[in-house]
Amino acid sequence: MKKDFSNNPLIRHAVEFSIMVIDYTAILESNRKYVIANQVLRSATSIGASVMEAQSAESRADFIHKLKIADKEAHETKYWLYLCEQTDRANYRTELNNKPDEIMRLLNSIILSSKKTATPNQ
Repeated sequence: MKKDFSNNPLIRHAVEFSIMVIDYTAILESNRKYVIANQVLRSATSIGASVMEAQSAESRADFIHKLKIADKEAHETKYWLYLCEQTDRANYRTELNNKPDEIMRLLNSIILSSKKTATPNQ
């Protein structure tokens, strides 16, 4: 049975962002910027993959750890997008700048609240 994640804003943002990046990296590749396209694509789509993996975490600590990995990937993606903005100004999509920040805010909020509700044994 397929699980519906449409009510989960973090997953929704991560998927929307991944799709935006997939579209943008096609433009980068058409301009023969294969290496940077690959780096952006890998780090951006890894955010959502880590978030999805967290949905089946084995413990609260594992859940938090997977979300921290997603946060690190979001930070890395910001770096690659900055490089894209500096080197591909004609084709760069500025709407890509805000999505990682939105995702990082959600991640940090969830991580903090998960830590607060954790008991010492979790």
